[in-house]
Amino acid sequence: MTLNFLRLPILLKALTFSFAVIGFGSCSQEEKMFELKSSADTGIAFQNTLTSNDSINLLNFEYFYNGGGVAVGDLNNDGLQDVFFTGNMVSAKLYLNKGNLKFEDITQQAGVETASWATGASMVDINNDGLLDIYVCMSGYKDPNRRKNLLFINKGMGTDNNPLFEEEAEKFGLADTGYTTQAVFFDYDRDGDVDVYLATVNRSDTNPNVIASKPGQSSSVDRLYRNNGNNTFTNVSEEAGIIKEGYGLGVGIGDMNQDGWPDIYVTNDFIYDDLLYINNQDGTFTESIRDYLKHTSHFSMGTDIADFNNDGLPDIISVDMMPDDSRRQKLMNGIKNYDEFQLALQRGYMPQYVRNNLQLNNGNGSFSEISQLAGIHYTDWSWSPLFADFDNDGIKDLFITNGIGKDITHLDFATYYMAQARSSFGNEGAETHLLKIAETMEGAKKHNFMYRNNGDLTFTDESKNWGFAQESFSSGAAYADLDNDGDLDIVISNVDEEPFVYQNMVSEQAQRRKENKGEGADSRNYLRIKFEGAATNKTGIGAKAVLRYGNKMQVGEQYPFRGFQSTVENTLHFGLGSTEQVDVLEITWPDGKYQALRNVKPNQVLTVSYRNATERSTKEEPAANQASLFKEVTAEAGISYKDKGQEFIDFKLQPLLPHKYSQNGPGVSVGDVDGDGLEDFYVGGSATNSGTLFLQGRDGKFSSKALTSEEKPGEDMGSLFFDADNDGDLDLYVVSGGSNYITGDKAYQDRLYLNDGKGKFTLDASALPLINASGSCVTAADYDNDGDLDLFVGGRVHPRAFPLPAKSYILQNNGGKFKDVTGTVGPMLSDIGMVTSALWTDFDNDNAVDLVVVGEWMPVTFLKNVNGKLKDVTSSTELSGTHGWWNSLAAGDFDNDGDVDFVAGNLGLNSKFKASEEQPVQVYAKDFDKSGTTDAIMTHYIQGKKQLVHGRDDMTDQMVSMRREFRTYEDYATKSFDEIFTAERLEGAYTAKSENFKTSYIENLGNGKFRITALPMQAQFAPVCGITINDYDGDGNLDMLLVGNSYATEVVVGRYDAFTGLYLKGNGKGQFLPVDVNRSGFMVDSDAKGMAEVSTAEGSPLLLIASHNDSLKAYKPAARQEALHAVSILPSDAYAILTLANGKKRKQEFYFGSGYLSQSSRTLWLPAGTKSVQVVDKAGKLRLEISDVSRTFAANRRGR
Repeated sequence: MTLNFLRLPILLKALTFSFAVIGFGSCSQEEKMFELKSSADTGIAFQNTLTSNDSINLLNFEYFYNGGGVAVGDLNNDGLQDVFFTGNMVSAKLYLNKGNLKFEDITQQAGVETASWATGASMVDINNDGLLDIYVCMSGYKDPNRRKNLLFINKGMGTDNNPLFEEEAEKFGLADTGYTTQAVFFDYDRDGDVDVYLATVNRSDTNPNVIASKPGQSSSVDRLYRNNGNNTFTNVSEEAGIIKEGYGLGVGIGDMNQDGWPDIYVTNDFIYDDLLYINNQDGTFTESIRDYLKHTSHFSMGTDIADFNNDGLPDIISVDMMPDDSRRQKLMNGIKNYDEFQLALQRGYMPQYVRNNLQLNNGNGSFSEISQLAGIHYTDWSWSPLFADFDNDGIKDLFITNGIGKDITHLDFATYYMAQARSSFGNEGAETHLLKIAETMEGAKKHNFMYRNNGDLTFTDESKNWGFAQESFSSGAAYADLDNDGDLDIVISNVDEEPFVYQNMVSEQAQRRKENKGEGADSRNYLRIKFEGAATNKTGIGAKAVLRYGNKMQVGEQYPFRGFQSTVENTLHFGLGSTEQVDVLEITWPDGKYQALRNVKPNQVLTVSYRNATERSTKEEPAANQASLFKEVTAEAGISYKDKGQEFIDFKLQPLLPHKYSQNGPGVSVGDVDGDGLEDFYVGGSATNSGTLFLQGRDGKFSSKALTSEEKPGEDMGSLFFDADNDGDLDLYVVSGGSNYITGDKAYQDRLYLNDGKGKFTLDASALPLINASGSCVTAADYDNDGDLDLFVGGRVHPRAFPLPAKSYILQNNGGKFKDVTGTVGPMLSDIGMVTSALWTDFDNDNAVDLVVVGEWMPVTFLKNVNGKLKDVTSSTELSGTHGWWNSLAAGDFDNDGDVDFVAGNLGLNSKFKASEEQPVQVYAKDFDKSGTTDAIMTHYIQGKKQLVHGRDDMTDQMVSMRREFRTYEDYATKSFDEIFTAERLEGAYTAKSENFKTSYIENLGNGKFRITALPMQAQFAPVCGITINDYDGDGNLDMLLVGNSYATEVVVGRYDAFTGLYLKGNGKGQFLPVDVNRSGFMVDSDAKGMAEVSTAEGSPLLLIASHNDSLKAYKPAARQEALHAVSILPSDAYAILTLANGKKRKQEFYFGSGYLSQSSRTLWLPAGTKSVQVVDKAGKLRLEISDVSRTFAANRRGR
C-alpha cells in the first residue's frame, strides 16, 4: 500500500483546528421514563459490525464509523410500525412488528438483503399503491456498481401477512451512484407527486478542509430527482439550481419562509457551507443561507426541522462534535487560527463554529442561533437530532445520538499522524502502520442525550433521569409509537452492538398515577394524526397540521425523513398535557387545500383525508398583521453612513483574550450644535478616521460632514455634547480607546472640541489633563454644585495587559479647563475595573447626583455623592452576585413610584460561558512565566469542576514554557485548573470574577436598596449594548429598546450574532413583555453598538443605531395613537415629576450620556394622558410647572 498523503487531512477532523483551516421535571431514579428493552425481549438482534480491510478502512474512508440508519413504518398495514436497519459491511435487516414490542426478522423472505455499504433508509409509498416501499442509500466503495442506491418495491403480502419486496431502482431511475447519505421525498413542484432529494458526499482525493479560492465549485453536489408521474424519476439537479458543493450528512424539508412551498436545508461536513435552498415556486431553487442564517455548525452532521417553541414557525437544529466534558474538549481544541478563519470569510464561506446550532425562526426571514442559551450546544460526536414530544406535555423535546468507534480527533494522535505522514510520504507500508495505530485509538463512547423542553427556549438534560445512561456508538435513530399506547418509543442503530429499543413509559406511568390519585392526575394526553392523501401522494407527505387550543398552538409537517440517515413514523404525534380538547385542528395539504376540524378530543389516532379538503376561503385566511410599531426611515432622513475601520487582531498579542478590545465602537451623541433649534448628532470614528457630524435641516433630513480633517490615531469611544466653557453652545468631548497601542501612548489622549456656536469645532489641546488610559464612556453632571458640568470618564482596558483595570477619571470643570480630581473625589475609580458605562443619577433621592458604574468583570457599582465626594455604598444596596460582563446602563422610573430604576446590558446567556455565584467565570493575571508580559488565565466550570477555558496550544502560545510542562495534549487535558495553577503559582495574581451574565432590570426599592431581575429570555440572546427608554406605544408606561451582538470574539467562542434588536413593552409595574419583531418592526441584526434618540423637526423621537463595520440605521415610532408632547429642557435641569393619567408619579431624570457610548436627546417626552409636570433644576428648585398638560398643549397648537 502507498500512503495517500493528499487524503490525510480529510481523515482527521481535529486537524482542521490544528493543521488545516479553522476551528472555530424529571422521573425518579427508580422509575425511568424510558426502558431499554433487550434483544431477548424484542427479537431485534441486528449488529452493524465493522471490520477494517485493505480496500476500505478508517484511513481511506473518513466515514467508516458513521454507522447506519433506521426507518420505521407499517409495511403490512396491520397498524404496527415495522423497523428496517441499514448495514455498512453487513446486510440490512427488516423486523416485522408482531405487537407488544415483539419483532421478527423477515429480511431474507422479504427480499431486502443488501451487499454493499448502505447508509440512509427512507420508507415511502413511491408508487402510491397503498404500501410503503424502502429506498436505501449506498456509499463507501469506490466502485460505482457497489454504490447504486436500492429501491425495494412492496409487492404486497405473502404468507403470514409478511410483505414481499423486489428491488427496482434502475426501473424507477433512482439507482444513483453518488456517495449518498440520505434521501428525502417531498413534492417540490407541487404537481401532486413526491420527488426526491439526495444528500451526497464525494470520496475523492480532494481535501475538503482546504479553503477554496472560489467556494461552490466541486464535483460533490447533491441530486434532485423529479417524479415524472409514471413511476420514473429524472435527475433535474442542474436545471433546478441544485449546484452548490457540499459533503451532505443530513437533509431536512420545511417551509422556511412560510410561502406554502417546501424548502431544503442540507447540513454539510468539513469546510463546506450548509445549504438552504429556497423554493422559487417555478421548479427551481435559490441557495440563500446567507440571507437567513448568521452562522452554522462547522462539522454539520444530522439535522431536524420542527417548531420547538410552538410559535408556528419551523426551527432548525444541526449537530456537530464538540464534547461536553473538559478533557475531550481540550483533546480536540487545538490552535484557533484567526487568520485562516478570516480568510474563509473573505473567500465567501459562512462563519462556522464547532458546536450544535439551534436556529430559532424569527418569522421575518431571519434566524437567531441560540443553542448555547438553550443548553444543547455540546453533545460530543453527534449524529441524529430529533425533535418530538416524548413526555406528552405539549412541547417538543430533543433527542440526540452520539459516539464514534475511533476518536481520531484526539490531538496527540493527530500530531503523531501528521508527523508520520510527512516523514513517510510515498513509503510502502506507511499506511498499514498508521492504520494499526489508528485502530488502537479509543472511541468516543457516551450515552445519548435527551433534553426536556422547558417551554422558555431552554432545555434540561434529562438523559440519565429518563433512562439514557447506556454508553454506545450510536448513529441513526427513529421514533414511533411501536406499542400503540400513545407515546413515542425510540429505535437507535449502534455500531458493533445491537440496536437500542427504548420503550416510552409515559402512558403507563400516567395511568398508574391516575389510578393512585384519581381522575385527571398528571394527565399526559395526546393526539396522533394519520394522513390519507391524494391518489398521487397517498401518505400526505408535505401536509401541515396546526392545533389550536386555548391560547396555545402546535404545528407539525408531514416529512418523516429526519435526523441522520433515518425515517420516523409517518403519523404526526402531538402531546397535549392536561388539555381535554383541541379547539381547532387545521390541515393544509401540499397543494394548498384546507380543512378544519373542531372540538377534537385527545387520546386518539385521527385519520384526516384529502378528499374532505377544499380550497381555502378568504375568511379562513390568517388575519393580516397589525401595523408595525416602528418603521425604518434611514433613507427618508437622508442618512447614509457606514462605519469603516482597519482590523486590529488583539489575539496575536494576548492569545488568551475572550474577545478583542479594538472594535467596541461606534457610539452616537445628540445635541443642537449649530444653535438652530434642531438637534444634530455625532457618530464616532474608528482608529485614524474622523468622526462624522450630522446636521438636521428644517425638513427633518440630515446632512453630514467630518468633524475634523486633522489626523487622530485613537478610536472614538464615548462622546458627549455639553457646554464645557459656559459660552452657550455645545462643545464635544470624545473618549479615545481601543487596544491598538500600548498603555500610555498619546493615542489614548481624550479630546475636547470647542464649538464656535455655528457647528464648527476646534480641538482645544490644553483643556484636558494627561489621560493615557484606553477609555470607554463619558457622562457629565455638576457633582460639586458649582454651576458647570464635570465629567466621569470610564477606563475600558489595559492594552496588552488584560484584565488589569484601566484608570477611570473624575474631571472637574474649572472655567472650561478640566482637572483630574479622581484621587480626592473618587479614589476607588483609579482601579475600579474595566468600565463600559456609567450614569450620573440621584439613586437615593437625596437631591445629590450620585454615580452608578458598570463594566466587564465588575459588579453594578453604586457611588453615593457625600458633599462632593464619592463613597462606595454597593454593599448596602442589598444586591449580591452582580459581577458580570456589563456593557451598558440606562435608567427610567419603570414602576412609576417616584424613583429611578435601571436597565443594564450584559453578555447574555447565549454563550459558552455559564456563571453563577457558586460557579463563577474567573480570570487570574500576572506574569506567570516571568517573560515580561501579563498572562490572563480564564476559568469556568464544566460538569461542576473548575477548568481552564483554553486549550494547550493557546496556553503555550501565551506561555511557551508550558510546552515543557505538558508535552502531550493528554497531559494537559486531564489536569484541572487547581492541579496546574497551585496556590503558590497564583500568589500575587490579580483576580476578577463574573457571576451574572443576564441583561437585567434593577428595581429601586427606595432608601438606597435595589432588587435585580433578569429581563425576558429574548433579551439574553447576545450581548446588549445600546439601550433607549421611552413610552414608544403611547400607553403611558415606559418601554425600552435594546440592540447588541458582538463580532469581536475569538474563533472558538464564535460571534455573538443572535440578537435582532428587541422592543420590550413596559406595563408600569416594572415588568416587560418582549414584542415579536414582526409586530414591532424594529430589526437590527448587525454588530450594533451605540443607540440614541434625537428629536426631529416634526416633534417626534428618531432612533439612531450605529453598528461596527456596518451601516447606521434610523427608526421612528410608527403606530402611536396620538403625538408625543415635547418639553424643552435646559442644561441646568435635573429631573421632572410627571403626574400620569392614573394618578401615579413618575420621576424622569435628564442625562448627559447614557446607554452604550452614547447620549440621547434631553427632550422630555410626555406620555398620553399626563396630567401635570414639574421640572426641577440641579439646584433643587422648581423651574417649570405645567399644571394642566392637555390644556397647555392644546393652547400651544391653537397659537401655532
